[in-house]
Amino acid sequence: MQIIRPIRPDDFASLKQIAIESGHGFTSLPVNDEVLADKIDRADHSFNKHVKQRSNESYLFVLEDTLSGEVMGTTAINASVGFTTPIYHYRQGTHQQRSSRLNLTNTLPTLSICNDYTGSSEICTLFLRESHRKGVAGRLLSRVRFLFMAQHAERFSDTIIAEMRGVSDDEGHSPFWQWMRTHFIDLDYPTIDYMMGIGDTDFIPQLMPRYTLYANLLSKQAQAVIGQVHEKTKPALRLLEKKGLPIGVMSICSMQVPP
Repeated sequence: MQIIRPIRPDDFASLKQIAIESGHGFTSLPVNDEVLADKIDRADHSFNKHVKQRSNESYLFVLEDTLSGEVMGTTAINASVGFTTPIYHYRQGTHQQRSSRLNLTNTLPTLSICNDYTGSSEICTLFLRESHRKGVAGRLLSRVRFLFMAQHAERFSDTIIAEMRGVSDDEGHSPFWQWMRTHFIDLDYPTIDYMMGIGDTDFIPQLMPRYTLYANLLSKQAQAVIGQVHEKTKPALRLLEKKGLPIGVMSICSMQVPP
């Protein structure tokens, strides 16, 4: 039988193995013992806390095979994001320029860095180990979060977002980040991904471009992955789309889905 339950301290080894298996771009589970232990402690405190006003609670669940005792996957909800660690994303838009005299109009795609979703609740950390990717296990991991939020609405915001892993290859090369690295921050994508996973985001306001970017100035490879998710993330994205969540903005290294 398979059950979903709150994570426990004795799940640490399983959580670390899942963090290793999740690979590059899975920002919410960095391979860092201190961060992973803190996630377990924070979840244990959150589940047992009497909430009058939501703050930085985090609810981390695991899917367990009760016959073998094996942890098959994880899923989580953060009650309120962006207050302790700022949450950055790029909003996709357009900018139109018009010359009446020349009878010319330019409509340009743009990316604007924002913090629009501060205070939102976030569904996150959905990962099913490859050996168990069959049946309805993935669907169960996704839907249990909505059931939990419905049962405990006072613990969550009316606005729900989901960060989706962006496009990168097996070595962790991201076409979008490669363009950023060439012009702004000379750090590789796995390093940036790890920094974001442990909450070290100070480099974003310090070194990232502060003003609107014209997307057509990015490399062709970078432009091609704007708004796209990692191949292994597509099943999770389809589950959210079936729930009626539209695709919205692009985070620094991945996608986000607003309500």
